[in-house]
Amino acid sequence: MNIDNVKKKLQARHNLADSLGMQFMSTPDEDSCMATMEVNENNCQPYGYLSGGATLALAETLAGVGSAALCPDEVAVGINVSGHHIKAVKMGETVTAKAKAVQNGRRLHVWNVDVTDSGGDLVSSVVVTNYILQKR
Repeated sequence: MNIDNVKKKLQARHNLADSLGMQFMSTPDEDSCMATMEVNENNCQPYGYLSGGATLALAETLAGVGSAALCPDEVAVGINVSGHHIKAVKMGETVTAKAKAVQNGRRLHVWNVDVTDSGGDLVSSVVVTNYILQKR
C-alpha cells in the first residue's frame, strides 16, 4: 500500500506520531502498511519498558494511516482499539508494526496490527476499527 500522500499530511503539523517517534512505510501489498518506533523516554514506562499505551497508539495510528490511504477523500477515525501485550521491550530497541486490512467496507475498516521486536518476536497483537467519515 502506498502511503506517501498520507505521510505528507502527517508531516504538515506536529502530532502524536512525532511525539512517540513513529516512522511509516509503504508496502508492496495493497492491504497493508508498516511503521517502526524506537523505544525511548517518550514512549516508555518509568521502568524502562515500552508502554502498552504507546503500543496501542502505534497500532491505532498505523491503522488510521492505512484507512486514509484507502479513502483519500474521507476521514478515518478510530472507534475501537483492543490489544494483547505478549512481551516486554526494553528502552533502546525498535519495534515494527504491520497492519493488515481485514475488512475494508464503505464506512468501517477493521485492521489486525502485529507489533514485533527487532528479533521478530510478537510484542502485541491489536485489532483496530476505524469509522470512515465524509470530509466537510
